[in-house]
Amino acid sequence: MANIGRFSIGTGDRFGREGAAQIAAIKAIADKGVTVDIVWNKSNREHLTIGTGPADQRGAADGAIKATGWKGSYFVDADHISLKTVDRFIEPCDFFTIDVADFIDKAAAPEAVAAFTSRRGKLVGEHRVPGLSEPLAISDTLLAATASRYLAAVSEAGAVYRRIREKKAGKPFVVEVSMDETADPQSPAELLVILAALADEGVPVDTIAPKFSGRFNKGVDYVGNVQEFLSEFRADVCAASFAAKSFGLPPGLKLSVHSGSDKFSLYEGIGSIVRELGAGLHLKTAGTTWLEELVGLAEAGGTGLKIAKEVYRSAYGRYEELVAPYAEVVDIDRKALPTPDAVDLWTGLQFASSLRHVQAESRYNRSFRQLLHVGYKVAAEMGARYLDALAADRAHVERNVTENLLERHLKPLFLGGR
Repeated sequence: MANIGRFSIGTGDRFGREGAAQIAAIKAIADKGVTVDIVWNKSNREHLTIGTGPADQRGAADGAIKATGWKGSYFVDADHISLKTVDRFIEPCDFFTIDVADFIDKAAAPEAVAAFTSRRGKLVGEHRVPGLSEPLAISDTLLAATASRYLAAVSEAGAVYRRIREKKAGKPFVVEVSMDETADPQSPAELLVILAALADEGVPVDTIAPKFSGRFNKGVDYVGNVQEFLSEFRADVCAASFAAKSFGLPPGLKLSVHSGSDKFSLYEGIGSIVRELGAGLHLKTAGTTWLEELVGLAEAGGTGLKIAKEVYRSAYGRYEELVAPYAEVVDIDRKALPTPDAVDLWTGLQFASSLRHVQAESRYNRSFRQLLHVGYKVAAEMGARYLDALAADRAHVERNVTENLLERHLKPLFLGGR
């Protein structure tokens, strides 16, 4: 398997133009003594929307590495793939986010549940997990219920993994299993059972993305009780470490936080926990890169600002179409959205200040930001006009992309108050 480092960040880059700006942020945090591997992630849905393919993503990543001379580790992620979509990603990618959410709650065959509970009967009882003050308790009922709910998902993960392994023919790759896009969070005890099942299935999971409590809306801060989340996150970290040692999973097994961009209220707490426990972390931040492109275009004025305003006007008029695929992970107050006519009168500073995620800024508008977050299809439809604007206003765009990743993500997460 590929040797991914302790810390990694899924940077994403929907239009494949911001690799150098992202590497600049990774270099800057490395200068502070923190090594973070880069994972350029892009889903099948995003490729289809934009009109790119996994080979384009690989080319953009390799090109950025060559152009900057960066010597650190980097990966190209087949984000949220399934058995139906994996094949086109296998050759260009070396990180695979296997999404099994559609198989959670599909009742496993009774004989499969019976076999698992028999094989893993020793899980029943109390487990003293290093790092936790209270033992993790697993009852007969919890073991059987978790198996019934998750074994079909685990089986799907196994099928996708074996497909990748077969086609990769010995080439290394990272395995992530995503279980975050489901209704209910997994408890640490359930996570332990799930990881036992993945080990039985022969899936050498490097990172797992559980469902956490609270809302992880796209591109905006966490909504929920921060202390409850941090308590839950800490317990999950400990459970994953315990599972790796107990079930023969990769020793660097770490948690992945999805829709992790802009969860500013969580970063210092997450960073403190992983440093205390000596744990790893993967944070996925895909969509913010595209938003920082718009911020840069608006700041530049002229054609850039005109294009940013056009994107908003179209997104506003196509609200239902653009929001529908992301309905579960956005929370937009339509009354708070300015009209396109009003936005047309804005200066570049007004547009950038309304979009840039600085909560102390009085003009910041989280609904405006979320609508533009899901509106990247509009920019994709502009084709060369949008890409030419990015090239023309490169300095403004790159400055915002680097600053957002470094100052608002990497430093709070990995340096905290230091």
